[in-house]
Amino acid sequence: MLIQINENHPQPYKIKKIVEILNNDGIIIYPTDTIYGIGCSIYSPKAIEKIRQIKGREKNKYFSILCYDLKHLSKYAKNVSNEAYKLMRKILPGPYTVILQASRELPKILHSKRKTVGLRIPDHNLSREIVKELGHPIITTSANRSGKEPLNDPILLEKEFSNEVDAVIEGDVLFSEPSTVIDLSEQPFKILRKGQDPYGIIELLEENV
Repeated sequence: MLIQINENHPQPYKIKKIVEILNNDGIIIYPTDTIYGIGCSIYSPKAIEKIRQIKGREKNKYFSILCYDLKHLSKYAKNVSNEAYKLMRKILPGPYTVILQASRELPKILHSKRKTVGLRIPDHNLSREIVKELGHPIITTSANRSGKEPLNDPILLEKEFSNEVDAVIEGDVLFSEPSTVIDLSEQPFKILRKGQDPYGIIELLEENV
């Protein structure tokens, strides 16, 4: 099901429709500030396992979660250093995924072996409004089969995944790099994946190694 929602001024009744899907173990495909993501409620083990199957993803690879803001993020992470917090205040919302120590609030199905979690606060009004209305984060992982390039067109996404997801939110065609992944769980901070980097964080951290 393809759903058109105004990305800059999302219609409340359409956001509620998406949230209803998520609250009923549903799976959505949605635009972000980088690429399209596949997501579900972090409290739906059934939907999380289905996303693994859709992507063909190994169980030892963990999903990141999409939060509304830093206050929201702090509920699912612990032992955040002052340096990490200052950096996050500078770059978020933005095209970055930060790795932090996972708190007890995070469902165990999302804990990595290191007991860390990847968190995103995208600079994208629509995806954040969904999370705000839902009241807790959603899974965020690229809209593709494992080993294949992410699809960037909602029409192609609907064609590819229509029998496996409950809704595809129609946004712009996205020709973007994925997020830059930064491990802030311990010092020194490390770049785990290079992607979009409008604040020059990659160069900054590599200079300090």
